[in-house]
Amino acid sequence: MTVVAYQGEPGANSHMAALEAFPGADALPCATFEDAFAAVDSGEAQLAMIPIDNTVAGRVADIHLLLPTTNLQIIGEHFLRIRFSLMGVPGATIDGAREVHSHVHALAQCRGFIRAHGLTPVVAGDTAGSAREVAEWGDPTKLSIAPPLAAERYGLKILASDIEDHQHNTTRFVILAPPREFPAAGGEPFVTSFVFRVRNIPAALYKALGGFATNGVNMTRLESYMVDGKFAATMFMVDVEGHPDEPPLARALEELAFFSTELRILGVFPAHPRRFGQDAP
Repeated sequence: MTVVAYQGEPGANSHMAALEAFPGADALPCATFEDAFAAVDSGEAQLAMIPIDNTVAGRVADIHLLLPTTNLQIIGEHFLRIRFSLMGVPGATIDGAREVHSHVHALAQCRGFIRAHGLTPVVAGDTAGSAREVAEWGDPTKLSIAPPLAAERYGLKILASDIEDHQHNTTRFVILAPPREFPAAGGEPFVTSFVFRVRNIPAALYKALGGFATNGVNMTRLESYMVDGKFAATMFMVDVEGHPDEPPLARALEELAFFSTELRILGVFPAHPRRFGQDAP
């Protein structure tokens, strides 16, 4: 059986993403992203499901630093529509509650609901972890905001569903595996993910990216971050549509390499249907 490692406690959104992408797989909870990577490195898990960005909260913290340092390879992506539920122990009510516990991002993404019902938000380390704690406390005045799977997991009652402020709330996950050959080009749209560091010369970034424009390559992600504590040593993480074996992207990457001191492809993988606004099969 395939084992998919994820960061968080059972019932978290990453758990839901693992089960949605790989029905019947054995999901392995890990305390940190590094632990999830290590589980795949050691062979305890075959895959890792890692959130990379969210339509509301933006980039997931630390991922841009961790991905370039791991030996694992991105082999796929998965888009999960984020749905949060308000839950409490049996007998709890919204009117009788005083506090709501959850991860800081979940609280921020449900700010309107929390304010409308006069609840005091309390930050927890994890959405599903807050559900577990509420179940352990047995206090009807303390509620949790978590995915509906957490209510089922910890025996809580759902008091309100789909309480997130934005109905488009979606998290994109990347699927990591040990290094393997890139899939062959052709037949379906691909995404290529890579990091690069430009030379510290005037207009280096402009020149490095020019090849993508002249070759008609669509860039869907471009993020910068500092490395080694140096303001001049800027790395960029990029997603582009296309396969490195296709001539337009091959020419763009060749031009990029000329103006860069470092270029590493993190993965070449099929584009998920939801990337183009389609429903997943």
